[in-house]
Amino acid sequence: MKLTKIIFFMFMLLLGACGDNEETDSSADVMYHHNFRPYYHYTPQANWMNDPNGMVYYDGKYHLFYQYYPYGTTWGPMHWAHTVSTDLFHWEDQGIKLYPDELGYIFSGSAVADLNNTAGFKTGNETPLVAIFTHHQNITGRQVQSLAYSNDKGATWTKYENNPVLDNPGIADFRDPKVIWHEASQKWIMVLAVFDHIRIYSSPNLKAWELESEFGKNVGYHGGVWECPDLFPLKDEQGTVKWVMLVSLGGNENSEPNGGSATQYFIGEFDGSSFVSENEEILWADYGIDNYAGVTWSNIPEIDGRRLFIGWMSNWAYANVVPESGWRSGMTVPREIKLKKRQDNSYVLHFSPVDELNTLVDPQKTIAPETPANQIHMDYHEIIAGGSYQVEMEIIPAEIDQFTISIGNELEDLTISYSKTDGEFTIDRSNSGYVSFNNLFMHEIHCDYQATGATLPLTLLVDQNSVELFINQGEKVMTTLFFPRYNYKFFRLDGNTQNEFVNSLTIKALKKSMIR
Repeated sequence: MKLTKIIFFMFMLLLGACGDNEETDSSADVMYHHNFRPYYHYTPQANWMNDPNGMVYYDGKYHLFYQYYPYGTTWGPMHWAHTVSTDLFHWEDQGIKLYPDELGYIFSGSAVADLNNTAGFKTGNETPLVAIFTHHQNITGRQVQSLAYSNDKGATWTKYENNPVLDNPGIADFRDPKVIWHEASQKWIMVLAVFDHIRIYSSPNLKAWELESEFGKNVGYHGGVWECPDLFPLKDEQGTVKWVMLVSLGGNENSEPNGGSATQYFIGEFDGSSFVSENEEILWADYGIDNYAGVTWSNIPEIDGRRLFIGWMSNWAYANVVPESGWRSGMTVPREIKLKKRQDNSYVLHFSPVDELNTLVDPQKTIAPETPANQIHMDYHEIIAGGSYQVEMEIIPAEIDQFTISIGNELEDLTISYSKTDGEFTIDRSNSGYVSFNNLFMHEIHCDYQATGATLPLTLLVDQNSVELFINQGEKVMTTLFFPRYNYKFFRLDGNTQNEFVNSLTIKALKKSMIR
């Protein structure tokens, strides 16, 4: 469609020495960027990382473990590495805590604070932290569930001498335990991914497990092996409590919603034994292509009350070949999950950036134009620095049929388009920089969405190699990687109307929280 009038915002990003000869530029910020290191997303110091694991809050700190291979930048024998934070953005690495052993590699799992010492691991004054994980025997492929525990706030870990605590009944894919405490039944509940469905187990002590039920064989999307489940209660604004199950699944180029690996979710009821989904449609945690294996933190204090989520920001279709150097993979921005009731009385989840992101905002580099949208043409090269920023805007759908957000440089760009006629958002990264390393990476990414309100709120998080779009306060999310050859220098908004279609727009520079 020909644009009848271009409504144009351009924000030059202060990357002073980003000339054509990128190989000779030695400034710290530019070299950091050329390595595609995010400024405010967690990445490992070096080597390979994938799924987030063992996420537990204890004594003022968020613990994040993750799948890690310390001897290379492609997937290898899995370890659990460990990092902690008090604010979800400034992380302090704690090293590797769980190493492969005679039972196998250390695959994904979870961690809990055993407040009542049900497992009997307590030796001092601290509440034991207990990790529940999959041992994967590489030669046979056999997968079993095991325990490790810590009595010093996660500083050191001991594997349980009688591992495994849940043996394999002869199933090839039998992994990724997420364990929660179910208060009503006074027992531990484990959800475990079993090829194409979920098994639910219970235990009084984390050591002896009994099968309660199965879920999902004929429910949800089945375009790949089910992995990395999560189960938790969530209360909406009216006080109604529903149970949520997250399920990630590997896939191929043709898998929903946009190819490769993805995460779906179910909303329903859980009685301590069985989960029943109330979904009448397939629901996705992220319609972008680079958010996988996401799960939530356990033991968040009641006074906080939030359900906090983080995902692996990559896709199994190309995770091993993305053009990062010396390290591979990052995590999404931590997100708060909220339960929302729709007009038809069904429920959905909204995912939004955690409030702690505001601690990274540079108040000296925040822009909120007051000029009408159809008169703006601005150059802010001295305002926003580093190419890492947050955009908050409200679009007036009644005033426009189509608009496009572009970020890029003179030669490359990534575009996010919305068409009211088609009822969808589209991300196109085919001209975003390095793209030819994988065919799926060049595909357009689509998200069905029909704007119905008077305004459409959008939040866009931009970092050195990622964009995260939150549509209507996180009703839909699109997370996408990109790898520019040259530093991106502008943000632009184009619309096909002469009307003022932007109700408000604010751009905030985000300070670097990850120093690598």
